[in-house]
Amino acid sequence: MGSQAELEDPLYNLRLSITSSAPPVLTTSPDKLHVNDITTSLSNATHISFNIGSHHTVFPLTAPTRFAPNDEPVSLRSIYFAYLNKDAQTTEYIAAVQTLNEELPSGAGGSVQNLSFAARIELIAWLQGETDSSESIKVLDGAAASAAADTSARIAGGTLGGVPVVKEGGKAAQDQRLLMIYDGERKMGDCNSVLRGTKPVDFSSYRKIASTFLRSRPSIPTGPSNAHPSPLVSNLQKKPTTRVQPIILLSPSASSLLRMSNIKSFLDQGVFIPPNTADTTSSNLLQLNRIIPSISTTHPMRFILVDSTANFKPPYWARVVAVFTTGQTWQFKSYKYPNPSELFNHYPGVYVGWQGEEPPEQVQALGRGVLSVKVDKWTGTEKGRWRDREVVETIWAKIEEGMRRGGWGRDGPGMAGAIPGR
Repeated sequence: MGSQAELEDPLYNLRLSITSSAPPVLTTSPDKLHVNDITTSLSNATHISFNIGSHHTVFPLTAPTRFAPNDEPVSLRSIYFAYLNKDAQTTEYIAAVQTLNEELPSGAGGSVQNLSFAARIELIAWLQGETDSSESIKVLDGAAASAAADTSARIAGGTLGGVPVVKEGGKAAQDQRLLMIYDGERKMGDCNSVLRGTKPVDFSSYRKIASTFLRSRPSIPTGPSNAHPSPLVSNLQKKPTTRVQPIILLSPSASSLLRMSNIKSFLDQGVFIPPNTADTTSSNLLQLNRIIPSISTTHPMRFILVDSTANFKPPYWARVVAVFTTGQTWQFKSYKYPNPSELFNHYPGVYVGWQGEEPPEQVQALGRGVLSVKVDKWTGTEKGRWRDREVVETIWAKIEEGMRRGGWGRDGPGMAGAIPGR
């Protein structure tokens, strides 16, 4: 289930409850969970109880967590609130934060922090188990190192490991001479216990220093002895795996046939529904899974779909794999490459129009970097729209081609800062 240090960590308990489908319970008491203390209101609750199998623990909602996007720990209440509102639009989320802060009594322990768009994406992905690490979440290294140091110290002191002493009157009476030999033995530890002594010492602070020197040493494969790196070198050089999610940018134009309200049904199910008739709650962030055969035929990749770059960080542009457009150049003003010719030289473009109509001149002027496809006009029903699937597969083939040229693998682009080509 996790190490002792992880089981005592509120952030890990929230992740464990989400991935285990065992929702936590809000309570107004730090004591053992009682039916009279349970509440559904985050403004009235003071504690949160996790009950995962045989593991039960309670944390105050004001407890700071390891999630610190700006080097300032975010409270457990703010983390849980962000997860509950993971599907809310930015404006809805901000309004909900303000409402909750107004409802919180002064004794409940302060206000809820308003997390940025990027921080919410990063946090939700980690909480749902989609990523194993995050730049904004501090790793529990100290606890693991301290436990290892304590184990080595116990070995050195003779309380753990070594040759067990055979007591008299056991399963079979032992020769007295053998007992004397056991009594005269000196308890030995390993190299770690000799270096650490009898007191637990945490050497985790030296790991980064050691890894810097080990990475800078040239590799000299002169013989069989260098064929396999030592476990120490491998462990120090090993970096946590963070699976990067590709991003698809949609046009925010009201004239676009594909918007946030109908893009998922189109790209995921292969059925076009006009955005003004789609029975879908509008959101500024969507996710969908898709098998990309050139990367993996068994494990789908998770794509993020957004129609705004207002909260983009510079590294996010390396994750963009497609840009949907209507040809209106105002869409590109906030992009990394505002010039359309330069933009579509780095990212595949997609324009979707009506069957029987020519693309606008402004789309044709964008050049070969933009794929132009057409869907049948809407007749008021989803029946008979078999050509939609063919159009969708054409779009995904364009996206996959760009990802392949960008060196994408299961964990992201093949090179640091790689950008999909058209």
